Amino acid sequence: MEEVNKVIIAKLEQWYNTHARELPWRATRDAYCIWVSEIILQQTRVAQGYDYYLRFIERFPCVEALASAHEDEVMKYWQGLGYYSRARNMHAAAKDIMERFEGLFPSNFSDIRSLKGVGDYTAAAIASIAFDLPHAVVDGNVYRVLSRLFGVDIPIDTPAGKRYYAELAQTLLHREHPGLYNQSIMEFGALQCTPGACDCSACPLQDVCVAHASHTVSQLPVKQGKVSMKSRYFHYFVLSCGEATWLQRREGKDIWRNLYEYPLIETDENAHFIDICHTDKYRKLFDGVGKVTFVGQPYSCRHVLTHRIIHATFYTVEVERYPASLSHLQPIARADVEQYAVSRLTELYHEHIEKKNMRE
Repeated sequence: MEEVNKVIIAKLEQWYNTHARELPWRATRDAYCIWVSEIILQQTRVAQGYDYYLRFIERFPCVEALASAHEDEVMKYWQGLGYYSRARNMHAAAKDIMERFEGLFPSNFSDIRSLKGVGDYTAAAIASIAFDLPHAVVDGNVYRVLSRLFGVDIPIDTPAGKRYYAELAQTLLHREHPGLYNQSIMEFGALQCTPGACDCSACPLQDVCVAHASHTVSQLPVKQGKVSMKSRYFHYFVLSCGEATWLQRREGKDIWRNLYEYPLIETDENAHFIDICHTDKYRKLFDGVGKVTFVGQPYSCRHVLTHRIIHATFYTVEVERYPASLSHLQPIARADVEQYAVSRLTELYHEHIEKKNMRE
């Protein structure tokens, strides 16, 4: 087993030296920059996260810059990446680093792991790449590579599976160059040992791959079950009075927390406009606004998140007077809406309106 592991390590690192993508976070040992890249690349493809990383590092080049920024600005720079808790956690962790570690990014696994929003994978990546500490990473790409190489059919989404793969990854880790090895196996999974049917004929590890020998590549890794999806129904009212409109900040522990949005009525099921008009929320929203004019056709779209499908409709509405129901909010100029961090769903609405205006 040890000799096989040595062969795998050597071939992975050789492959990486030839095929690795040139990415800005790979040209540094700065733990802060590596941390930012790892958080951005959680649930985000490299192609999408690349420009976000560059903009984020330019604006927040160090822990102190991130910690001292207002959360609204941090969220604005994150806008469009989704999973916004990542940005909130990063902001909180930066403040924690300033207080607990005097502004210096922690240099051991347990301290890195103690930061808000940092799990075992992220802590292992930072510890190994920035500080050469012997901690193996296990992400989706690593699950796939290991399950195929060793023919493991234990479901990766079970406690037993996670423990097994964590131990297997640690036994395979190159102790002298843990950062190089971790990046090699992750990149190999991203580019070579890809989901579904991959090009095994070009794989340098095909002679030691159990799945290739048993023709089970497309069947691995194994997952126990699918995530159940819940539908939610959002009805947004884009109100305007003269040149002013209104946004509200989402609070609580729901999706898109601390992002801004137009006044919203959520229903338990898909509802026609006439049904919404008879709800208490609708009457309260339009109480005392005077003449109400609906402009153009509503914009409807379907937005898929990890565990939810959002069915959204945006109604553009002109009102005669400032709505008393929104007295707790400050009106803003419509031209200033783009300065506020909003969800990708609201961005889609803005893009729709921009295209519509260009056609007219």
